[in-house]
Amino acid sequence: MHTNQPKQTNKALLDLILLGHVNETAVSIVAANLQAIMGLNTDIRSELAKPDYAYVSGRNQFDAAKIIKKLCSITDGAPLKLGLIESDLCSPILSFVYGESQLGGKAALVSLHRLFAKDPEVTYQRIAKISLHEVGHLLGIRHCWKTSCLMKHSSNLEPLDLLSMYFCSACEYEIKRCLETLLNRDT
Repeated sequence: MHTNQPKQTNKALLDLILLGHVNETAVSIVAANLQAIMGLNTDIRSELAKPDYAYVSGRNQFDAAKIIKKLCSITDGAPLKLGLIESDLCSPILSFVYGESQLGGKAALVSLHRLFAKDPEVTYQRIAKISLHEVGHLLGIRHCWKTSCLMKHSSNLEPLDLLSMYFCSACEYEIKRCLETLLNRDT
């Protein structure tokens, strides 16, 4: 059984922050998977306005780094923040990103924009996988070389769809260790 349950606590360690309207089913699935697979208690925050401050007009996308910086400025709530947005994201050097995270930082971001498939189950699995992957980075976990691990880098949807919904044993161990450290720091 692949669960990564740290010490039990009811205190949320991650706030799921909706940036503009976000599919409610997707939000519930992300929160449930963070809890079930990572053992990460999650609060779903009220919807914030779409981040117009990060809009890149020439690309018709939103700058992920600017949004992450804004998420980091939110000081109330849980110590970690995961933003969900339905709009397309970019970075200065990449034409698009599914998600972006601060390695060992406070905030990450996931876009649903390019993850939609004809089959809703595939769509929700993609959203959950990217969210778990980006939160793994938040906890300080780098990309993994193991082909089935959720921390394996996926630059397009084909390899993403082939990934399992779990972390390899080494990444799972590191996630558990990082969550224990976070719990001990905040208690």
